[in-house]
Amino acid sequence: MLRRLHPDQPDSFAFTPANQAWAEAQITKYPEGRQASAIIPLLWRAQEQEGWLSRPAIEYVCDMLGLAHIRGLEVATFYFMFQLQPVGSVAHVQVCGTTSCMICGAEDLIGVCQEKIAKRSHQLSADGKFSWEEVECLGSCANAPMAQIGKDYYEDLTAEKLGWIIDEMAAGRVPTPGPQNGRYASEPAGGLTSLKDYEAGKDSLNVSARLATDIGDTIKRIDGTEVPLIANWGRQSGGDVAEAPAKPKATPAPAAKAAPTPKPAAALASEPAVAEVEPETLSAPRDGGADDLKRISGVGPKLEGVLNELGFWHFDQIAAWSEAEIAWVDARLKFKGRIERDDWVAQARGFASRIRQDRADFSR
Repeated sequence: MLRRLHPDQPDSFAFTPANQAWAEAQITKYPEGRQASAIIPLLWRAQEQEGWLSRPAIEYVCDMLGLAHIRGLEVATFYFMFQLQPVGSVAHVQVCGTTSCMICGAEDLIGVCQEKIAKRSHQLSADGKFSWEEVECLGSCANAPMAQIGKDYYEDLTAEKLGWIIDEMAAGRVPTPGPQNGRYASEPAGGLTSLKDYEAGKDSLNVSARLATDIGDTIKRIDGTEVPLIANWGRQSGGDVAEAPAKPKATPAPAAKAAPTPKPAAALASEPAVAEVEPETLSAPRDGGADDLKRISGVGPKLEGVLNELGFWHFDQIAAWSEAEIAWVDARLKFKGRIERDDWVAQARGFASRIRQDRADFSR
């Protein structure tokens, strides 16, 4: 299928401040010189923000990553998950039309979309709220026919049920995702033969469908109001799933201490850090020659050059960094947090120890 950019393009694109902070944090996941690896998550974030992927958005992301614009266009036009034309402001309905769904009534679902949304796929409805397309297998064959709407699967559909779902969404309501025929998940249509604790009536919603409904993370797009999640590597992660609001307790325990609210990456970056202290540096490597700092995981040729320019040529220099000295070096690197994330000090300490041992063995 030929995929082209839409003929009507906006004049410009920019991430919201929250999405910009998220995007910059995502880039820090990748090694120096490998920022291009963030192309897909950043393009996806741009699409989540706007609903579709425009040329200015693709070029904006490429500029962030130092990529030629054609590279971003290659990615965006190759993957069908990227929408290259405007989609409905409320929802874009993706009807699975592959074998299992087709046998079970996908053509009827497509008929509903043509009647209620637009005659042609990728065409906006008259009110601009909806669009639709037929897609290849979405992997929910046991619950055919089905459609993906927003982030969720609506399974075990009939034409009448899909029509009702579209009407509900048009009215501002979001029907609970998942099976629409009373099934808990993908158990036999004739009823459970085991694990009967999960029969409809005892727990009629599966966990993922319930949580998605509770936190409103269904057809809602990312708009920067989400509560960010902080990953182990010290930067904002996720963000497209907001945390469920805590339920008030009837009798809060006096001794209980509330956990601190996670803060966005931008806020973390603005908080006062550890006081910086410049480490001891060298103007050139010692007589024996510079150590191969690229042996440290996370340090590539470019980053090794930066460290050399700062005056660090040997493992024992890095092994001796204190927390304040780490803060000084980190402030002079393009991507922050890498030193502690990859534990350069511990790695350097190990390499320095081996070098000392090798020298001791050689001198015997």
